[in-house]
Amino acid sequence: MSTITSETNPRGIPKAAFIESVPDFIGGPDGDAESALKALEESLSKYRFMEQSSLTRRAGLEEKIPELEKTLEMIKVLIAKKEQAESFETTFELSDTLYAKGVVEVVDEVYIWLGASTMLSYPLPRALSLLTSKLSTAEKSLLNVREDLAWLRDQITVCEVGIARVYNWDVQRRRERRKAEEITQEGE
Repeated sequence: MSTITSETNPRGIPKAAFIESVPDFIGGPDGDAESALKALEESLSKYRFMEQSSLTRRAGLEEKIPELEKTLEMIKVLIAKKEQAESFETTFELSDTLYAKGVVEVVDEVYIWLGASTMLSYPLPRALSLLTSKLSTAEKSLLNVREDLAWLRDQITVCEVGIARVYNWDVQRRRERRKAEEITQEGE
């Protein structure tokens, strides 16, 4: 009784098996519906866990991309001002609600936060290249995460439908057995 197929999406998330015939899925008319329901619910919880992880990742990327775009724009401004050999006035963000005005002289390099409390100095052309690459990677990752979320929603739906079908089939089977027992007892 397999609740997933061998088919996967491009990032290896397995496809949920659609239950064509409940009796065949549980092993015949006298099959164990409880263990089938347990297996389906386990698959459903795995898909929901993957969905939650993907939602967290999407939120992180949606926060990171605008920051990369803003930083990339600033690098382009610095390159343009360097080519014109002129300084310019700007407003610096010191914290979320605190800003200061300052003059930026012509610069040859910038410092970029890499994460884990690490900052490195890059020449402007290398910084432009690095940030362009990081932005492209982040946008591709966001697209993949969105595709994964759509795939996961489909798999969750298939699991929920499977659970409902097995449960309803089991309820119907119990009713039929109860009726058959009542008829047998009346005939005696």
